[in-house]
Amino acid sequence: MKTPISELTNKGDKPTRHGFGEGVLEAAKKNQKVVGVGADITGSVKMNLFADAFPKRFYSLGIAEQNCMGVAAGLAQEGKVPVFSTYGVFSAMRTTDFVRISVCYNALHVVIGGAHAGISVGPDGATHQALEDIAIMRSLPNMTVVSPCDATQAKIATEKAINALSGPVYIRFGREAVPDFTSEDLPFDFNQAQLFRHGNDLTIIATGHMTWEAMKAAQKLSKQGMEARVINLHTIKPIDKETIRQAALETGAIVTIEEHQVHGGMGSAVAEVVVKEHPVPMEMLGMPDCFGESGQPDELLEKYGMSAKKIEEAAQLILTRKRDKI
Repeated sequence: MKTPISELTNKGDKPTRHGFGEGVLEAAKKNQKVVGVGADITGSVKMNLFADAFPKRFYSLGIAEQNCMGVAAGLAQEGKVPVFSTYGVFSAMRTTDFVRISVCYNALHVVIGGAHAGISVGPDGATHQALEDIAIMRSLPNMTVVSPCDATQAKIATEKAINALSGPVYIRFGREAVPDFTSEDLPFDFNQAQLFRHGNDLTIIATGHMTWEAMKAAQKLSKQGMEARVINLHTIKPIDKETIRQAALETGAIVTIEEHQVHGGMGSAVAEVVVKEHPVPMEMLGMPDCFGESGQPDELLEKYGMSAKKIEEAAQLILTRKRDKI
């Protein structure tokens, strides 16, 4: 099967939050039921694109995130398709009880945007770096959890989440500009992960901004004679069990990488599949059970073990474990 990403080509750095905002706007143009709910940071999460185009369909409720979620649930009950976005530490954690009872328990189609996800938020520091949101959101019944790899995919995923899905949806995205390397004609299915690179020595499963780092690491490994399969797990729930099972069976070793705590995140979700379907050695990279700090994104990724270099090192370690198992 031909991979959709034959080589790394950055069209230009662009924040995934821009893709989210563009996706909301495109969905609203096609669906008059789409309404927006904001919590006083409309521009930061790029909901201003929607608010400017459809001011009568946007409700700014101030810094009252729990109230915003309750209002969004009420709007959904009345047949609207509400989109609520703020920083992930607030939309996924400050509002958890409201998401659980008002939205998920009733299986309402509320689309929740979690901005400033991951350590790469940088200077805003630990209080604004969403690093536990995947664990919380994927544990809630009826919730779909999406983590696009770049701005283009964020736009596509957001529009589809609003107009093609039903039930609660959580979309996480970042603040800083990152490589935008996918194309708009790349097939996107919430139920199917994307194979970005062939390889049979090991598999690297990445999500969000870390997919670019995984691709860079795979290229470096190739120069050393190690061919890594790279999978973009853009949807963490529902998880693509078959692609993961096939990767475990055919490559015999898996490295996961995410901008999230190692406990309960994407790596844990993959491990739940692997241990049941086809157990193989795994290394899980992410935040090592600690809070972040202020700093430049690249420096933080390196310090906390989420750079291409660290992925490469984990791959070399997992190959040693694979050989020892044999």
